[in-house]
Amino acid sequence: MEEKISVTDSELKILELLWEKGELTVRQIQQGLESETGWSKHTVISLLKRMLQKNTAVALGRSPEQYSAVVSRESVVRQQSRSLAGRLFGGSVPLMLSTLVQQEKLTDQEIDSLMEQLRRAKEGKE
Repeated sequence: MEEKISVTDSELKILELLWEKGELTVRQIQQGLESETGWSKHTVISLLKRMLQKNTAVALGRSPEQYSAVVSRESVVRQQSRSLAGRLFGGSVPLMLSTLVQQEKLTDQEIDSLMEQLRRAKEGKE
């Protein structure tokens, strides 16, 4: 069973940067997110310390000054999607999907892609 991964929006910003760039120092993380967040070096350090204490999202890299993501983007997306379905849609994935589809203006290509994924999911269950 997959370990539960809980990340805040702020932690997710750091993870996104680490997934994109790989191992980074505190300074590189702060500079990479500065224009979007305005975070100071101390804010980044506090967030990283919290993430290290959770022991699920980031780890020290090759040196004590570098950090890397130890959880995959796919794992976080999968668990956050389940969490969202549970919190807002009573655990109903079909309700979540239908709500998203109704709220968005999907292109024909996006609709075709969703239909293909649903077809494959159905075939996998038979």
